[in-house]
Amino acid sequence: MELDRRTVLRLAGAVPVMAAVPAELPGGGGPWERLRARLTGELFRPGDPGYDEKRLGFFGLYDHRLPAGVAVCANEDDVRHCVDFAARQRIPIAARSGGHSYAGYSIVDKGLVVDLSRLNTVEILPGGRAAIGAGARLGQVYEALAAAGRALPAGSCPQVGIAGLTLGGGIGVLARKYGLTCDNVESVRFVGADGEVRPVSEETAPDLLWALRGGGGGNFGIVTSFTFRTAAARTLTNFTLVFPPVVLAALVAAWQEWQPAMPDDLWSGMGLGATAANCGGCFVGTAAQVNPLLDDLVRRVGTQPTKREVTEQGHLATMRAFAQEAEFPAAVAQRGEYVATSRMLTRPVPDPDALATLLSSDPHLYSIVDAYGGAIARVPSSESCFPHRSALGSVQIIRGLEGGEAYARQVIGRVRDELGREYGRAGYVNYIDPEMPEWAKAYYGDSLPRLRRVARKYDPDGLFAFEQGLAR
Repeated sequence: MELDRRTVLRLAGAVPVMAAVPAELPGGGGPWERLRARLTGELFRPGDPGYDEKRLGFFGLYDHRLPAGVAVCANEDDVRHCVDFAARQRIPIAARSGGHSYAGYSIVDKGLVVDLSRLNTVEILPGGRAAIGAGARLGQVYEALAAAGRALPAGSCPQVGIAGLTLGGGIGVLARKYGLTCDNVESVRFVGADGEVRPVSEETAPDLLWALRGGGGGNFGIVTSFTFRTAAARTLTNFTLVFPPVVLAALVAAWQEWQPAMPDDLWSGMGLGATAANCGGCFVGTAAQVNPLLDDLVRRVGTQPTKREVTEQGHLATMRAFAQEAEFPAAVAQRGEYVATSRMLTRPVPDPDALATLLSSDPHLYSIVDAYGGAIARVPSSESCFPHRSALGSVQIIRGLEGGEAYARQVIGRVRDELGREYGRAGYVNYIDPEMPEWAKAYYGDSLPRLRRVARKYDPDGLFAFEQGLAR
């Protein structure tokens, strides 16, 4: 009996390590040169000018990985040609939008990287919808939408790609008001493992649309563009409260009672660490409306902040301000030099003092708590596979590389596992951690069995398999 590719991978207990593709074939040319000739865009191979730049992602930790080729696609046909090539030559393939995977999964050693950065158009459609190419970065998306008076709930880092953010969920400063980024997806264009383009919508492929709304980047196939619902851009008020680090526990205790009681218009997050006890956020409305709500939080904390900034401005100016905030480390850095992991806060913190001790246990450790609730919690499981709708929030645990990568991962792993014992083993796939225990259950929860079925249906031979991929 001939074993299919997935079976071989499972028996081997590994992701695809497939036969190397020869650079050239007898008589000249070769598969890579034939791919190069078929592309409208550019193919960068080892030794080509520009290869050493094009192969890099955001995180320097993965600079040692050497793709066999990086295809900078100019159009959807280029993506089809790349998928067909990888399937025929039996090599690993990965799409790259922004390249911000915490585990570096968009850089495949000895495989083909499908760079989508040129597929970055943003088109405003009738009815307030927007067609956005999978290679667009968030800063560009915000600028284009704002010019049309529209807004999309998404992240705060301007260099992050829209595709990876959306496919894993997409938490942002407007999420309590308008939902996750994936909740606003109406349809996508998708290149499957068979190399064919599919329009994916509720009418054409409802199972795949469900899976793409939170099923994580890199799975099922390659999305080339999204159609989103957008909202009218409104006046926003962003705020920052900086408290003395000694009141970290009091801030956590106050915030977890205060935030769920706030209207959907108010989103907030906390930045916590040995030298940080900060709360920042965004309100859909005016400074006069949000200031009494902030007074309530300060009263609950019992200590006046050392810094309080409340700024009312237009939508685009607010997004630009969040892109620069110190509460979001490395948001505007060219390269990332840190490791990260996550846990979900499935219930209020029973012992804020113990949490404060844990999050302050290393001077290079920093944690970001993002609020959930509001519109996030109201999306039924039948519409999206994102499994963390009832969470109070997520905790992103970040540490610089002081002491080396192995030690940094040990530190964040200890915090991750301590939180896991208290709140359960759920995590956020967009903060993907290569060492996450029971990662599939952690990231996908009750959605996992159905997601596995969708993966088998649309990628039956595991073309898009990777270490933490659903096609393994």
